[in-house]
Amino acid sequence: MAGQSSSYPILCASFNQDNSCFVIGTRDGFRIFDSNTGKLLYERAVGAFSIVEMLFSTSLLAIVGAGEQPSLSPRRLVLFNTTKGTALRELNFLTSVVAVRLNKTRLVVVLQDKTYIYDANTVAILDTIDTVPNPKGICAFSPSLDGCFLALPASATKGTVLVYNVKELHSHCEIDAHRSPLAAVVLSSTGMYIATASEHGTIIRVHLVSDASKSYSFRRGTYASTIFSLSFGPSLQLPDILAASSSSGSVHIFSPGIAVNQRSKRSNSYLGAVLPDSVNDVLDAAHHLVLHDATPAGVKSYAVIRKVDKDPKTSASEFTACRAIISIITFNGYFQEYKLSINEQNEASWSLEREFNLLMGNSMP
Repeated sequence: MAGQSSSYPILCASFNQDNSCFVIGTRDGFRIFDSNTGKLLYERAVGAFSIVEMLFSTSLLAIVGAGEQPSLSPRRLVLFNTTKGTALRELNFLTSVVAVRLNKTRLVVVLQDKTYIYDANTVAILDTIDTVPNPKGICAFSPSLDGCFLALPASATKGTVLVYNVKELHSHCEIDAHRSPLAAVVLSSTGMYIATASEHGTIIRVHLVSDASKSYSFRRGTYASTIFSLSFGPSLQLPDILAASSSSGSVHIFSPGIAVNQRSKRSNSYLGAVLPDSVNDVLDAAHHLVLHDATPAGVKSYAVIRKVDKDPKTSASEFTACRAIISIITFNGYFQEYKLSINEQNEASWSLEREFNLLMGNSMP
């Protein structure tokens, strides 16, 4: 996730594919941290970077300069080896790179109006996708080798999403998710589900990727807010929880697991049977937990659900109790980690487990 404001000390931030590490880019260079301990693992101070992406916990990075130094052009992508401290390969483009995603087989490079798909091992170009203008680099990529999908905006005027099969190199579907343009999108780790938010930021929608069908709608709030990030909890099937960070400074948690049971109950009722899907969508319960004032209002943030543990002692009730670890990077330079506990009655409690400055020191205090 790249920052759009020059006032932030952090220009970009991202977690690796299994959330075990994260990296930040600043005007001085980039830093890699261990997510579990907060330990600084690697640092390189050579200038400003707008994009730094990891490949799991390997030594390979994809880095793009912010253009503040002549040697760090925003039009040049460098595949960098942290062990050797050297560039392995450079790719140059006519316009600025606005996003990069990668897994073990594919490298995706997003420009403002084109997206390039490369073989991650040979760096041979496999396909080129012409896109609508995408200056913010809005995209999502599933690291799974089986459900290897890429999501991109398909319209500049409404929230339509293009889902592209990166493994088989063809368009999979288009999803009309919102009436206004996209602001955020995320794919579940297996590529099974996609969540989206529009520029209004009031509704989060979840679609099943296989048939582009809408599965759930969650209301974040009544008033418009910029959605900075979306994150699914790790899961092989339907993720238990979905997190959103916004310009209000709150982190919102939605529970698709509860919606599954209540959707089934409603469909079996007379009211659910006679109402059209568009009205049923409005009736979806919020299943909504909020951590207020998690970050300063207006400050860009990136929230990730790193871990979800279900309580094996809970009974087969409407909701299975669980505990989740949610990590937040704020672009003013801080890392926070919260533990969220949810009981069988969907009652939640939050506790701040860690907080430290990402721009000072060598590790978590």
